[in-house]
Amino acid sequence: MSSERPINPRFDEDVHFNLVSPGPPRYRTHSDKPVRYFTVVDKQGGAVLGYVWGAVEDDAAAWEPRQAAGPRALSEGGFWHARLTEAKGRGVPPSQALAEMLAAPEGRKGRAVPESLTDAPDADAVKALAAQD
Repeated sequence: MSSERPINPRFDEDVHFNLVSPGPPRYRTHSDKPVRYFTVVDKQGGAVLGYVWGAVEDDAAAWEPRQAAGPRALSEGGFWHARLTEAKGRGVPPSQALAEMLAAPEGRKGRAVPESLTDAPDADAVKALAAQD
């Protein structure tokens, strides 16, 4: 008796891999270097929805929703994230992207507060700020 097993026909064909596009260019979403950030507030009540930050030295920028603002902050984040993605697609550094957003501060449900632009030691500091009640 032979110890060889018959070949399963579905494994007898060549393997094909489909290349998937990585999508649009994006900034990194974390930085341990100094960042600048500004506050986004709700147009209706003025509550803080979140923060947009950009790294001074890294090619990193992101929207950080304020946890206490709940779903409204997550919803508004799509708008600011899209603006960051568009800026990265144009090859704009994060500091310039923040300046452009502050020049046109209106979002869907929120608006940027230009006078809130400030520094933080890193992205984790902005995340910690967003996690506070």
